[in-house]
Amino acid sequence: MVKQENSDEAEAVAHPLLQDLKSLEGQNSSSSEKGASFSGAVFNISTTMIGAGIMSIPATIKVLGIVPGFILILLVALVVEVTVEFLLRYTNSGESSTYAGMVGESFGPWGSIAVQICVIITNLGCLIIYFIIIGDVLCGSQSGGTLHFGILQEWFGIHWWNSRAYALLFIALFVMLPLVLSRRVDSLRHTSAVSILLAVVFVVICSAMAIYALCKGKTQKPRLFPDFAHQVSVFDLFTTIPILVTGFGFHVNVHPIRAELGKPSDMRSAARISLVISIIIYFSIGFFGYLLFGDSVMDDILVNFDQSSDSTIGQIINDIVRLSYAVHLLFVFPIMNFSLRANIDELLFPNKPILAQSTSRFLSLTFVLLSFTYIVAIAIPSIWYFFQFMGSTTIVCLSFIFPAALILRDGHGISTRRDKIIAILVIILAVVTSSIAMSTTLYNSAQS
Repeated sequence: MVKQENSDEAEAVAHPLLQDLKSLEGQNSSSSEKGASFSGAVFNISTTMIGAGIMSIPATIKVLGIVPGFILILLVALVVEVTVEFLLRYTNSGESSTYAGMVGESFGPWGSIAVQICVIITNLGCLIIYFIIIGDVLCGSQSGGTLHFGILQEWFGIHWWNSRAYALLFIALFVMLPLVLSRRVDSLRHTSAVSILLAVVFVVICSAMAIYALCKGKTQKPRLFPDFAHQVSVFDLFTTIPILVTGFGFHVNVHPIRAELGKPSDMRSAARISLVISIIIYFSIGFFGYLLFGDSVMDDILVNFDQSSDSTIGQIINDIVRLSYAVHLLFVFPIMNFSLRANIDELLFPNKPILAQSTSRFLSLTFVLLSFTYIVAIAIPSIWYFFQFMGSTTIVCLSFIFPAALILRDGHGISTRRDKIIAILVIILAVVTSSIAMSTTLYNSAQS
């Protein structure tokens, strides 16, 4: 036994580098075991994608038709998969572990600031929209002179405690605050799993209602292709692209989720599985939502469920659909808040230790962001139109422009000719479609 210990000590003296390597491997193995799980990464990525965008998919299918709608969903998902692969490749080759830092390596401080500003606008807008939608579902809304009662008013009548301000304040303090206090993104994997489950419940109920209506002969014949003769123009088709890009855009959470994975190389597989899950959910809700409501489907399908039913069971089903979607958004909120908070901290305190290690900065940013989103959602409940326009612009940059620009800049000398050709096509596609979509949206708004 003594001889063995002496032998080990002699080996350590004779081969110090070998001993250091063994020690480093042991540390890496230990950290890998403590890393985030693969399934947790899949749930968190999927939750990022299946947010508020799901409610606009049926109206998108109405404009495009079923066949072009399915093709466009696949194409957008394919381009997103390509650009995420660009991000992961440059993350592995560089020194930075954040999106903004990685762009800063190739384009300098201004590139990093551009990414941070886009993330802040996009995520902050999403969080405010989530608050507004939850408020609409629970406390009602008013549009076009029509008052829509919320679930709380329907169940308990109109009282001061179920008004928008008080109901959302209760949710912010007792539901959202505990969730956004998580310092690791992997700790949100359970709420993300519940969020995906609720999205599936939303899809299953819509599907069952559509099939029941089909059997009763109460559905309209769905269009396979756009109705250019009566309802839509070619330019209207481009307005659907930002909706899908917004839905599939999870680039802002690629780096936080990857950083905590036990095996960072698993991020590619997790992203692909999440994209497949999102494709299935998007097309299912798009097809069955359009089949259920036909041409009367609204831009926000929740409005179609915000109607009195002829039966008690029908009204209960409508309430379950709306409530499940509101709770779904409650659990999407913390995952979007995580990357927003991290980017604001990186922008304001670039030379400070990581945010999770500073309790004062972490708590201050968390309380300020939650308070700000609550106040804006209460004070300006129609502001989501502004953020929808801005979000489409910034998400296009985050999802397409910045990843493709990294390939063309090729700061690490790893881009192939094929990569650069794809990057050029991605940028052209993003700029052209976004320009046409924004112009068409502005023109239609002016006409209205």
